[in-house]
Amino acid sequence: MKPHLTRRDTLALMAASLGGSRAFAQTFPGKTITVVVPYPAGGGTDAVARLFAEQLGRPLGQTMVVDNKAGASGVLGTDAVAKAKPDGHTLLVALSTQFVINPFLFKKLPYDPNKDIALVSQLVVAPIVLLAHPGVPANDAPSMVKYIGANKGKLSYGSYGIGSASHLSGAHLSQIAGGDMNHVPYKGEAPLIQDIIGGQVPMGFTGATQAKAMVDAGRLKAIAVTGEKRLVVLPALKTFGEQGLGDDVFRTVGWMAMAAPGGTPQPVIQRLAAEVKAACAKPEVRERIAAIGYEASGRGPEEFAAIAQADAQVWSRLVKLTGASLD
Repeated sequence: MKPHLTRRDTLALMAASLGGSRAFAQTFPGKTITVVVPYPAGGGTDAVARLFAEQLGRPLGQTMVVDNKAGASGVLGTDAVAKAKPDGHTLLVALSTQFVINPFLFKKLPYDPNKDIALVSQLVVAPIVLLAHPGVPANDAPSMVKYIGANKGKLSYGSYGIGSASHLSGAHLSQIAGGDMNHVPYKGEAPLIQDIIGGQVPMGFTGATQAKAMVDAGRLKAIAVTGEKRLVVLPALKTFGEQGLGDDVFRTVGWMAMAAPGGTPQPVIQRLAAEVKAACAKPEVRERIAAIGYEASGRGPEEFAAIAQADAQVWSRLVKLTGASLD
């Protein structure tokens, strides 16, 4: 039989637990911190993870090592963090897909995203750009909608993966235009961009980093960008909202985030979040992030959780619309 605890006993235990968390936070970190990236090395998320590992390692007084654990659409690396010891020494840096899209694409994940993963900070926001082959007779979002609608069932769009923001945004564009476009998924942005240039697919949503050089060279047309702000690397490119398509899908942007195993002490999460915010305030960090097509964020766990919840509602609706699944 379990002993009966009085209210005083319960409060004492809670105070002791909180005191233990604070004491642990005062000694954190006590060893090398591993930053798991659930994608291959060399991509945008990997670059962002290495930048923040470099920036946070100094004030934390420990080495931060990036460990690329790719596989299963990011689930393999995310699961490794979900099952790691919740002491702040194993962290995750991943795309918003892992947090607000994958839970709807998989009928069953090997972890509970609501319990086994704790959000630390939104590192960067990552708008995506609608690109088109130069031969497409549309130069802005309204004319693109008209073009798609006038060619119902005849056009296709590419994406960098089933269930990605690229896929779901393209499906939404097809829906509002009444275009019934065919979806062509690719394994990443590079082959998608090459096929748009080659005319195998007329359009698709991609990140700005790899697209900029081709847009500047006239080999691709940039039609519009998602989100509330224009891109630093493509300042002349108007947002969908500026062009009259300001619905919640086109206002929603992808992002990259830092997370920790569920159960990580709040003082540790707050310490990490504070260091991320401090790094994002540095002009040189903001410039480096802007140069690869993103915008530094640094939003902490409370504000970030509200953003993630709102984004999840948008993407879950689109997953149902498309019937996308990765099971």
